[in-house]
Amino acid sequence: MSKLKADVSIIYSGIFSQWDTQSDDLPRLLQATVHVPAIIDTEFGFITRIKKAKNQVLSYCIYHPDIPDDNGHIRPPFDGEVYIKENDWRFYLGDCIWAPIYQSLLKYGLF
Repeated sequence: MSKLKADVSIIYSGIFSQWDTQSDDLPRLLQATVHVPAIIDTEFGFITRIKKAKNQVLSYCIYHPDIPDDNGHIRPPFDGEVYIKENDWRFYLGDCIWAPIYQSLLKYGLF
């Protein structure tokens, strides 16, 4: 018996409202874009719709190249897994511009 192949599509990408990680509600799309301004607290990412994958595990990884921690060491990628709860499921993967951007901008001569 063949197994169904999951159907994955990105339905929104860009700048979003601040995400409440304690809520089941996904953030609201504020602006569809692939260009994100380097402004502190700007939330950006994408919402994907996944069908035919209930009870599967989704693994993700966000890599921030050359972003240092408070001790100056390069941060490892943020990764994790989430459980797909429904056959028609939406998932938000995003990030937020935060204070260390200043040091990175200085390093690359962009500030």
